[in-house]
Amino acid sequence: MQVEKNKVIGISYRLKADNGETGMQPWEEVPETAPFLFLVGTDSVFPKFEEALIGKSIGDEFSVFIDFDNAYGDYYEERKTVIPKSNFKQQGTEKREPLKVGKVVPMQDEKGNQIKGEIIKINYLGVHMDFNPPLAGYDLSFEGKIISIRDAEPEEITHGHVHGLGGQNH
Repeated sequence: MQVEKNKVIGISYRLKADNGETGMQPWEEVPETAPFLFLVGTDSVFPKFEEALIGKSIGDEFSVFIDFDNAYGDYYEERKTVIPKSNFKQQGTEKREPLKVGKVVPMQDEKGNQIKGEIIKINYLGVHMDFNPPLAGYDLSFEGKIISIRDAEPEEITHGHVHGLGGQNH
């Protein structure tokens, strides 16, 4: 069986990232014992990444370089903002746990879309948040292996994501 549209594949990989100044630095590792699963053809991974895996079989290794434009894009200063501390209060009490530097907090934009922001500073002005993806502006390098391939279930294809072991159950 080969990687193609409407297949659920499991991959292990080592990700390195380069911000343009430090060279490739280790960022993340996904082991063979707990592979990353995704449904091919649903835009759940970078298109250039998926293209590099098409046609591969179980046990095949891969090496994929994705420049920042084809990954998370540029880093934008305007995606940083200060939010009043009062926005983090609920029922009159301040939620202390989310207000820690480095914490990633799920939020909603003005249109109700789910977004995540990292707390980068807290001071008298409020909570300073960065809504750039953590790897915005970075070139990425993946080294990995195809661990599993299976036909997607009809429900997975309809929903556009993996269900079951390692995936979403609902």
